[in-house]
Amino acid sequence: MDSLGIVESRSIAAGAVLADIMVKAANVTLVKAGTICSGRYMIHVAGDRSSVATSVAAADGAGYALAGSYTISNISRQVIDALKRPIAMAGHGALGVVECRNVSSGIVAADKAVKRSTALLARIVTGQGINGKSYFVLTGDVASVEEAVDAAKESLGKNLMEAVVIPSPDSSVINAFVVRPT
Repeated sequence: MDSLGIVESRSIAAGAVLADIMVKAANVTLVKAGTICSGRYMIHVAGDRSSVATSVAAADGAGYALAGSYTISNISRQVIDALKRPIAMAGHGALGVVECRNVSSGIVAADKAVKRSTALLARIVTGQGINGKSYFVLTGDVASVEEAVDAAKESLGKNLMEAVVIPSPDSSVINAFVVRPT
């Protein structure tokens, strides 16, 4: 599995149908499907590029209103890991926080950010409790985090809410945004 397909439906009921359409359209694995704030439904499928593209295209063509749909080839392992749980962060480098208008474009931007720089993706927060938006947290040296944040901003365009880089954050700020090692 080298690709991730993301479909963000504007309707929960339509999301259930779309998840079914997507897994039946191609040989993909349903990684995650569920509600997010604002009455949206998020679907993640994984597989080879061709299968994931076919699955996402089937959702795009189904006639339901989507907030976003993407196929990410050669998905960064950091993104997959961060979607599962926050990553423990050691040391004090810079902290970058990128806030996005929706979930699907935020995941794409996080992937582009870590592919362009040596910054580490510490956390992705998707939709729940934040009105259908998403944000992700990057760590590393200042130059790497700035480069990653710039890549995310370019990727997001009008879907960018705000992006910041904190050069030497206080440990309490790091603890608020990232799980620290024990």
